Amino acid sequence: MRERSRLRSRTGARGARGPRGARRWMALSAAAALLAVPLWPASAASPANVPPWQGSWSTSVQPPGPGFFPNWSEKGFDRQTVRQVIRVSEGGTSARFALSNRYGASALKIAGATVARTGEGASVRKGTVRPLTFKKRGSVTIPAGGKTFSDAVRMRVSPLESLTVTLYLAEPTGPATYHMTSVATSYRASGDHRSDESGTAFTETSESWYYLAGAEVRGERGAGGRDGVVAFGDSITDGYGATVDADNRYPDELAERYVREGRPRGVLNHGISGNMITTGTSGTGESGVDRFRKDVLAEPGVGTVIVLEGINDIGLGRPGGDIPDVSVAQLIAAHRDLAAQARAAGLKVIGATLLPFKDAQYFTARGEAKRDALNDWIRTSGTYDEVVDLDRTMAAPDDKDLLAPTYDSGDHLHPNDTGYHAMAEQFDTAVSAAD
Repeated sequence: MRERSRLRSRTGARGARGPRGARRWMALSAAAALLAVPLWPASAASPANVPPWQGSWSTSVQPPGPGFFPNWSEKGFDRQTVRQVIRVSEGGTSARFALSNRYGASALKIAGATVARTGEGASVRKGTVRPLTFKKRGSVTIPAGGKTFSDAVRMRVSPLESLTVTLYLAEPTGPATYHMTSVATSYRASGDHRSDESGTAFTETSESWYYLAGAEVRGERGAGGRDGVVAFGDSITDGYGATVDADNRYPDELAERYVREGRPRGVLNHGISGNMITTGTSGTGESGVDRFRKDVLAEPGVGTVIVLEGINDIGLGRPGGDIPDVSVAQLIAAHRDLAAQARAAGLKVIGATLLPFKDAQYFTARGEAKRDALNDWIRTSGTYDEVVDLDRTMAAPDDKDLLAPTYDSGDHLHPNDTGYHAMAEQFDTAVSAAD
């Protein structure tokens, strides 16, 4: 175990980027449009010696519920089109997309789907709409609890490019498997608008993702490898507090570092807002220990996982309350469990200390004592292959228990854009993935 003792941070203010967080990467997107190649015929055989798929974007799905803010998951969809925007971390010459019905009570029928290069808002770039097929069919039925991938779409995708995936749901879906806190705008229209280039029909918006669970690419780097990184955790990994539609979550910032350094790779976000490492709830997803296998170990091309979780167990748990009052020993046992799962799968595992949370809504002196004890264990136990000490990096200069005001989104718990950037700067990108 190596503690990252010489950590880099940037304390200067940093403004939010424009919509989609990709304004400074417009040249990449423009080049991608010029290099786009047609969809290969559904009947054509895949080339020989096709390289493996690499994860390029992901999110952890959750059971439908009211969430922390309004969303469409409880009612679901009927004769409606849902348009969702994602930003990939790694490029390729082909892409495919994962749709999940993990928490559906019945089979999910997708009447049709498309992918396109993102425009402004709900619009897509002219001439870029491509149909998605599923075993050469234009529609697909996903059984309750199931997951499916689209067929490969032959299109050149650049690192950090935004793509728009549109689903048409012609029949009542019932409550929808979703991801609560997307920190991105999704759009809904009545009727079938999957092939629209304009966003005019999409008059409703949501800040959640529905059914869409992953995007994988292949072909850009030959045979690929296990150099992908999964960021695993709660709302701080999820990016709560970052500017909506700006892609400033810390995993996004880490992906940008790889691109700047000329070594783009998949950085996959498996954070869930409110998630706890020891306890699951309908609103915050399965516990970290329980969902790790489904969310992390199922990802292709991954060599490293970053674990940042436990603050919600500490803050939300109360003696006699609905959420258990967990001990430091229980938190440690859960961290050991995640590390063991990762190592059994051949992954390098990086532990991140919990950020300061003094003056947050659920802060208590007792909780602070637990956080200190858990962080000390993360630093010194040797359980993790590396330790990134975000506790010390993100603390106020004059109060080690307080999130630095420069990094604070305003609730004393979640970083702002500048804070998420500072977090990403702490990882040694030269060694933080298994090349």
